[in-house]
Amino acid sequence: MNSIPYVIQKSLEKLSNGDKHIVGKIFSGERLTVEDGVRLFEWKNLNLLGALANWKREQMHGNRAYFIHNQHLNNTNVCVLHCKFCSFRRDKDEEGAYSYSQDEIYDRIRKTIGSGINEVHIVNGLHPNLKIDFYETVLRGIKNIRPDLHIKAFTAVEIDFFARRDKISVDEVFSRLRAAGLDSLPGGGAEIFAEDAREKICGEKIEAHRWLEIHEKAHQLGLKSTCTMLYGHIESKHDRIDHMDRLRKVQDSTQGFTCFIPLRFHIDNNELGETRDRMTEMFEDLQNYAVARLFFDNVPHLKAYWIMAGCDTARLALNFGCDDLDGTVNDEKITHMAGAESPVGLARRNLLKMIRESGRDPIERDSLYNVVSEAP
Repeated sequence: MNSIPYVIQKSLEKLSNGDKHIVGKIFSGERLTVEDGVRLFEWKNLNLLGALANWKREQMHGNRAYFIHNQHLNNTNVCVLHCKFCSFRRDKDEEGAYSYSQDEIYDRIRKTIGSGINEVHIVNGLHPNLKIDFYETVLRGIKNIRPDLHIKAFTAVEIDFFARRDKISVDEVFSRLRAAGLDSLPGGGAEIFAEDAREKICGEKIEAHRWLEIHEKAHQLGLKSTCTMLYGHIESKHDRIDHMDRLRKVQDSTQGFTCFIPLRFHIDNNELGETRDRMTEMFEDLQNYAVARLFFDNVPHLKAYWIMAGCDTARLALNFGCDDLDGTVNDEKITHMAGAESPVGLARRNLLKMIRESGRDPIERDSLYNVVSEAP
């Protein structure tokens, strides 16, 4: 018990034997069960939960907090799906629909030259007229302009769409995109895996097993990816743990997920948001981060995506299990179209300030968590 922080030792006195058993598992490195995870969501003592998650975070990463200098590129919001939580998508002829030409995409990439940006993050709607050869050309064009730029692109939903749209296998999709310059996959499109909730919020989207299958295939081919979970809509706490458990099982097999990213649902300008009068509050957001850190024993990094969480919550999350803030996130559209009040992008100095205010040491990373620089 001497190695357990004092604040945790004092709190243990008030826990039930079952909860003490969970704490014992955490300190011994024993894997938590789904039941354990659900139980953690029932705890009212956020300080204890945060202290446990912070202890585990520091065992894994010390005092480091990571960020990246990155650019987002959402080149079309035209989408054949009609997900009820989405504020970004438009029909092709609907007001507000847009699609960048290849030249417009390249102009945005040219602006990154000399900026320090080392990753472009590409996520789009499922445009019915854009075939895989369009995106092959785009990737090659980006690499011609910035050969050093890491391209993290296309959710599993997009990969599945390319395969169905062009009547080719997922293996061929990956082969062609990798040859054109694809370096890794983002984790979007996972939403929530629980079948009942998934059917209600995005019934047209690929099923959970297909999302997991595509990421598993990507990992087998040598591509790394992130993984996500959309929370704060109609899902239960058990749905959240079930979602994490399915990701954890894939990670056991492939070790291909670099980071888990809880994504806070935003209610503006979407059908699902009309049924809710508020979003999750800070207590639940921090609780969610802490439980995720304690439950995931095999995904190395946990990200507080400041765009969705908000800067204040993201800063606090660095002491509730998170070790990453994402990055500068220039030109993000998807969350801001859903009413996010966070900045459209942050300068490097602002990220450094956020991290230092949380008492952490800023580490600039690349897409695969290799250290670019340790900020003085």
